[in-house]
Order: sequence, then structure tokens, then C-alpha cells
Amino acid sequence: MLAGVFRRHILKAHKGWHWGSTNPISCLSAAASSRVRASSVSFPPRTQYIHTTAVKQKKTQKSEPPPREFDLLRYDMRDLGKSPKPALYLGFSGLIPFISAPLAVALTETYLPEVAFAQVAYGASIVSFLGGARWGFALPESSPAKPDWINLGNSVVPSLLAWIAMLFSDSVTPAALMVIVGLGVSLHYDLSLLPTYPSWFKALRSILSVVAFLSLVATLMLKEVYPEKKIFSE
Repeated sequence: MLAGVFRRHILKAHKGWHWGSTNPISCLSAAASSRVRASSVSFPPRTQYIHTTAVKQKKTQKSEPPPREFDLLRYDMRDLGKSPKPALYLGFSGLIPFISAPLAVALTETYLPEVAFAQVAYGASIVSFLGGARWGFALPESSPAKPDWINLGNSVVPSLLAWIAMLFSDSVTPAALMVIVGLGVSLHYDLSLLPTYPSWFKALRSILSVVAFLSLVATLMLKEVYPEKKIFSE
């Protein structure tokens, strides 16, 4: 009797274990099928938006470089016709001593040291005059240029360069080079560092300075080409 009861308990336990246990192979197949179903579901593509407002603001906020010296000179040339008649006549007639020196050397085919020195001396006086013009322009109370260290100090530099040029009285070449430097420095001051002159004056001033510069260079070049002959022989 006890043996029969014991067999019944074993049979019930075996049936309960058989129905309550899980099969690992079936679990794996179920998980795989669920993944396949999930992957088969298609989602609509997402649209990405790029904000370009900041880029546009950076482009618009980019400041333009300041105009260069030659750009300012190009705009001033438009007002050359507004120059007063006395300024035009006196300015261009003042080029005669500059142009006459290389013309005399080229026509005579002889380098004349007295003529070359006269050209250099005249150029030194013009350089000194340009410095004095800046000084006088800064003195009136209504002038846009104030009588400060910048304006008055820069107006003295051309006069010093002209004085140094006259110290080379024995040699025309270094004197002419110093006058050329004085013309360039004074023109640079008037156009870029202290651009307060009227537009017509800066245009006229640029043309006169360029012609004077080329005349001095032409004299120095002809000096190396033609033989030297003094007008006043000792």
C-alpha cells in the first residue's frame, strides 16, 4: 500500500515538472521571430534642418577693410577740375625748373652739373614749402587739422630733409635722392596720415609731385649717359 502511494506522488511530480519547465530552443526561436517582425516595420525618414541665420549674420557683420592710399587718390582725381585757376596755373608753371634740367641735358647731349644743382636746389625749396603749407594749414581755429604734435611735427620733417639735401652741395646724386625722399614723405603725409586737404588740392599735389620725381630721376640717369661739361669753367 505504501508503495502505491509513493508511486502516485512520483508520477504527479514528474507531470508538474514536464509542464512547468521552459524549452530554451523554443525561447530562442520566439525571440528571433520578434526581431524579424520589428526590423520589417519601416519608419518614415527624419528631415534635418540646418540653421543658416548665424552664418548670414557673420557674413553681414564682416567689416570691409579701410580704403588704401591709392584708392583715396583715385577718388580725389575726380575733383581736379574743381581746382582754382591760380592754383592750376601756378602749380603747373612751377614744374618748369624741374622739367627744364633733363631737357637741357638731353638736347645738348652733355651733362651740365650747374643745371642739375639748380634743379636740386629748387626741389629742396619746394619740399620745404610743402612742410610750411601743413604748418599754416593747422594754425587757423576753423581748420580741421589741429596744431598738435602730429601736424606740426610732421610739417617740420620736409624742411629738415631739404636742409640735409643742401648739405650735399659737392655731389648732386645724394642731394637729388634726398629731395626725392622729401617729396615722397610729404606726399605720403598729405594723402594718408593727414588727409584733411581739399580733394582738388590733393589731386593737383599728386600730379606735381610725380612729375617732379620723374624729372629728378631723369637727370640722374642722363648724368650716367652723357659726358660732363661745366658751364662756368674755372
